[in-house]
Amino acid sequence: PRPSYWPKVQYRAVASLSTIRTVTKTRLLIAVVDDEEAVRIAIRRLLRSANMNAETFSSGAEFLDSIKEHQPDCVVLDLHMPQVNGFAVQARLTAAGSRVPVVIITGHDSSESRERALAGGAAAYLRKPVDDQALLEAIQQAVAQAAAKAGDQ
Repeated sequence: PRPSYWPKVQYRAVASLSTIRTVTKTRLLIAVVDDEEAVRIAIRRLLRSANMNAETFSSGAEFLDSIKEHQPDCVVLDLHMPQVNGFAVQARLTAAGSRVPVVIITGHDSSESRERALAGGAAAYLRKPVDDQALLEAIQQAVAQAAAKAGDQ
């Protein structure tokens, strides 16, 4: 069993890294949406070290404006932000028919938030501080799951 201080992770589907490499021929573009600058910087560095491109956004509104021009392969989304929170971003993505997978990160974990995020379509739900490997695996699985769904249609 994992120690109690390890992040709690819930996944909806499991896929292998080889599946992702087969599906994607270019580096993944991951959007990181978090109002905490230190979190954005740390996750951007982690993603770059894992050979992924990263775009960072300090607010939900800023991210939503950006997707009018291009869509990332996955969104790492904080739940608790001022003005447009993560739940609102998730709802707007769904309402717009976006198929971009979302990985939720939060420093305010609760069973209600977890259930709401997953019911809203989140591919994974992680508690801050986020374990680097758990985040990378969640992103990889979310992208593979989205690719598999796109291939089924």
